[in-house]
Amino acid sequence: MHRALCPVETLYVGQRSRAVLSCSLRGPVDAAALSAAYDAMTEAHPGLRSRIAQDGTGHVLRLLDEDERPRLTTRSGDGEEAYATELNRPLPVGGPLSRAVLVSAPDGESHLFVLVIDHTVTDGHSSIALHNALWDRYRALVEGESAAEPAATGPHWPEPISRLLPPADESDTAKYLDSRLEDVRRHAVELVPYDAATGDGTGPQGRIEVHRLALDADLTARLRRTARDAGVSVHALIAAALLAAARRRLDGDGPRTLGCLSPVDLRSRLTPPVPATALVPAVTTHLQTLDVAGDSEPLELARTVHGRLADFLARGDQFHEMRITPEIPRTPTLQLATVIATNMGVVPGPRLPNGLRAVDVRLVPAREQYFPQAGRSPVMACVVSFEGRLSIELPHFTACFSPAFMRAFRDDVRAGLLRFATAAEPGPAAAVTA
Repeated sequence: MHRALCPVETLYVGQRSRAVLSCSLRGPVDAAALSAAYDAMTEAHPGLRSRIAQDGTGHVLRLLDEDERPRLTTRSGDGEEAYATELNRPLPVGGPLSRAVLVSAPDGESHLFVLVIDHTVTDGHSSIALHNALWDRYRALVEGESAAEPAATGPHWPEPISRLLPPADESDTAKYLDSRLEDVRRHAVELVPYDAATGDGTGPQGRIEVHRLALDADLTARLRRTARDAGVSVHALIAAALLAAARRRLDGDGPRTLGCLSPVDLRSRLTPPVPATALVPAVTTHLQTLDVAGDSEPLELARTVHGRLADFLARGDQFHEMRITPEIPRTPTLQLATVIATNMGVVPGPRLPNGLRAVDVRLVPAREQYFPQAGRSPVMACVVSFEGRLSIELPHFTACFSPAFMRAFRDDVRAGLLRFATAAEPGPAAAVTA
């Protein structure tokens, strides 16, 4: 059994990017039940037990044989070390497009569960939905609840999002592409220079690390109030803090052209809507360029980001953007930005059985290929609020951006967000970093 990839999904084949979901747990975990829950997910979602294969000039998802399908791996060890290992462990080409690992401390009370999924078959929303569904299944198994078994009618492949777009005139799409190409030609963005690269790719072997900024529920609520009072989104405030931090890494005080790339979820914008449980990438992007000076007012930056993104969505340009995505390999500047600010919004954490508690839940993007020799690149920020607490993950490759550089960048963004948060309600404020 196989399913052809659409041109948009094919772009992820070369990127080799993946979603890394992790859940730190306290309490007893039944490894057999968790293994059965993961098996149920891979049975219900054939993309998880598939590999990418060449098919003529294109690519397909091809089901793995039974002895090749992914199974839960369990081992003992330290959670932090295990997280670093799994973050840097790729999904091999030709192998399964998902991986699940449970690492338990010797006392059996502390655990780390890591779920890794290739972006060819998922996005942030569907990976979070899958993670929660897996734990729903686990809870049902250990508590003896009845759970629906997967239908025995063969694998159900979700339809590619690019085939669900509303109809459009080809000439309108061509005009949109011409306009975008002209915009990126006239407004070339500046990227953040690396501080750790040798420039020729011959330096020390790098690794993926993550610097994290997490706000507690009170600070998150205050940030939302600031956004509401200013008539902007929390996403716009975060984008403004990222842009300001990036500008401070460039020379001089005058205006510099910076780009902000905002992924846009298409699921709720289609008719009928596509549920998050459909394991398929359903994201397009919005790129805007702004002239940012050393003394630019962050709230004005936020208003600009918010207004332009709102206009983009009101015009329905998100559908045109998805249609022109196959042009990106020929013109990478269509998605070239100084900062990339994802936004999963407010999402629930997993519902666990009595006696088991989720201490922390994280979503971090990673990929296999980084290019220290390029000398500069966008800064990625993965933003999600689990259970009302905002978290910003800043993954980086240490042969490009050093840990010290990203730690300072993280602290700079944190300071900007705290200024926004304290504007809503005076008083002492603190943020948690990791």
